[in-house]
Amino acid sequence: MIEPNPKADLLRYLQDGRDALLWKLDGLSEYDVRRPLTPTGTNLLGLVKHIASVELGYLGDTFGRPFFKDDVPSWWYTEESEPNSDMWATADQSREEIIELYHQAWEHSDSTIATLPLDAIGHVPWWPEERREVTLHHIVVRVITDTQRHTGHADIVRELIDGSVGCLKGNENMHEGDRAWWENYRRRLERVAREVGDS
Repeated sequence: MIEPNPKADLLRYLQDGRDALLWKLDGLSEYDVRRPLTPTGTNLLGLVKHIASVELGYLGDTFGRPFFKDDVPSWWYTEESEPNSDMWATADQSREEIIELYHQAWEHSDSTIATLPLDAIGHVPWWPEERREVTLHHIVVRVITDTQRHTGHADIVRELIDGSVGCLKGNENMHEGDRAWWENYRRRLERVAREVGDS
């Protein structure tokens, strides 16, 4: 019989999301990882930067384990930051810097998860007072959900850039159709949508 290991299960799903998110940057130019592809500016490098901040906030500050390092870039996580500054990279913020910060966030988060029991109590400083008290288990599930949500955004953004799709490297989880198959499939969906929409 397999012994349950809730922390290992949670970490596996968190790491799957992390790996998939970074995979979406592979092989793209600096322009393509930065360019906004939705009316609200969603872009790949910004999604990575945002999720790094999510991990460091929820799995750091919430449990009295703030992230402090001498080599943290000056643009990181200040109250003076402009709105949405965690959702895009400025010209002087390199892809390498942001990816390295995300890797440091993983280490910091994984250390919090390893160190504390899942029923450890934390306080989310930016939530309303009546909801601030949380358990580590609650927050890990929230971070997994947020990571997977934004990885889905990244999947769509990457498809808009160059047609690349998939769940995980080596496990794309997509039907093996060629370009013609997908064009026919899309036309069929469009036809059904118009038929129903016009009825």
